[in-house]
Amino acid sequence: MAKILMINPIVREEDDPKHIPYGLSLLAAVALENGHQVQFYDENAWRKGEKVIAQVCQADDWDVIAIGGLTTTYGSIKKILRIAKEVAPETFIITGGGFLTSMPREIMDWLKEIDLGIVGEAFVTWPEVLAQVDKKDFDFSKTLGVCYRDKNGQPVLTNVRPNIKDLNVLPYPAWDLLPLEIYFKNSKNFLSEAAFMAKRRIDVMGSLGCSLVCKFCWHLGTTGDMVVEKDEAGSNDVRFTYGRNIRYFTPRYIVDMVKTLVKKYNVDHAYFIDENFMTMDVASGRTWLKELCELWIKEGLQPSSRRDGLPDEQNKSGVFWSGTSHASLAQQETLHLMYKAGCSSLVYGIESFDPTILKGMGKGVNQKHNLEAPRICMETGIIPIPNIILGFPDETFQSVRTTIECMLKLGIHAKPHFATPYPGSEWYYTYKQSILEQYNGDLEAFIEDLGDASKITAVISHNFSPAQLLGLQQIVRDRNLRLLDLTEKQWGGASALSNPLAKPRGSFNMVNKKIKAPIGGDLTSVKTTEV
Repeated sequence: MAKILMINPIVREEDDPKHIPYGLSLLAAVALENGHQVQFYDENAWRKGEKVIAQVCQADDWDVIAIGGLTTTYGSIKKILRIAKEVAPETFIITGGGFLTSMPREIMDWLKEIDLGIVGEAFVTWPEVLAQVDKKDFDFSKTLGVCYRDKNGQPVLTNVRPNIKDLNVLPYPAWDLLPLEIYFKNSKNFLSEAAFMAKRRIDVMGSLGCSLVCKFCWHLGTTGDMVVEKDEAGSNDVRFTYGRNIRYFTPRYIVDMVKTLVKKYNVDHAYFIDENFMTMDVASGRTWLKELCELWIKEGLQPSSRRDGLPDEQNKSGVFWSGTSHASLAQQETLHLMYKAGCSSLVYGIESFDPTILKGMGKGVNQKHNLEAPRICMETGIIPIPNIILGFPDETFQSVRTTIECMLKLGIHAKPHFATPYPGSEWYYTYKQSILEQYNGDLEAFIEDLGDASKITAVISHNFSPAQLLGLQQIVRDRNLRLLDLTEKQWGGASALSNPLAKPRGSFNMVNKKIKAPIGGDLTSVKTTEV
């Protein structure tokens, strides 16, 4: 069986490691289930640098070195791959995850160290690829869901691997391979009293997908949104659509997993990394969250403070949890039940309060939703965490003013993120030419510059420059309408503003249709077919 080294890259160099590599540790468990030998090096947790990475890559005769992550980890992945190929030149290198799936041919052009890329959902493709490596069969031309190199070293993309239908067939992540104590040390955060008291918080996943079509967001093959089509040169490339295949683990699977985490690691807080809780609940016919909460209570995971009606600082047992929500989909009855079961906070993607901005982003919310949702959430006892974004394509002084006025009305304090055209999102394709112009034609420089949208990269605002957006970010953070008025007066009003670099060029080519792909019921039922 294959001897595999899996490496988790650094996620945010400026921050402490707070979130376990859920996807990679889940794939490690899949590899172990299929009889392979797996070692895991978590550079995001250890932060030991290049010398130790080199030592790890030389520590054994690895058959495979595998690495993956979001686009924002590109810089770290690039560095690790260079080291791996230098010290272990004969080892087969496999990559996957969002950074590759969003633009597989470009990534493999830039990173010559990659031997094979797994594109989209990897639950079936990953063990299939490992089986081929184990047999020394490196012809992947008929393997679905990969980007391989032809005899000339050029990347070739095969057809899409269908998503699996039943998530419950997946094993739990390989937690024992991770340095969990490092992550537990950084459990505490300021999202709620319960979160601030957390000593052993861990990430869990209840679902894959989201039914929304926000123009700033991406899904990268996890929701049935990805197709492979010929590009202008006649080569296969990915395209992302409005296709949706929403899937979620059963409440029984989730609760049993959390009970296992309590038994093995004494966790006290579960953070759901789902894209959006409420879209899952709607997809289930409004039964999923209700069943999850009732089972959480029935199986003894309910925090004692919620059971006994005491303040959370007096809690003695149980597991608090937190996640994400949607302003137009959260129902008060459901929120009350979530609070009772132990939900402490929900991140709401408010983004903006301006009607024009909200209409243009494609999220399906209006100003009324965004004003009512935090209040309703607070009334149930759950802390709403608003996410505000600045620098939308149609952002104006008036839209900024509207957002500040509504923040003041609700008592919200937030330092806004910047609207960022991440690869795979609608805005990436709409503004790709503008992105290239802003980075002197170097698309890789843009990818290396991407972070968590807390800094400015490529600007897509038609009216504001980077310097102006930096100033507006502080004005919104301080909710300072006086400074906003003075700034607008000095700059001559919104009608005089223009940022020619951010004007969209060309047409957006996302396919506006549902994609109905063949679905397998378990990890072995989706067979490799000829491409």
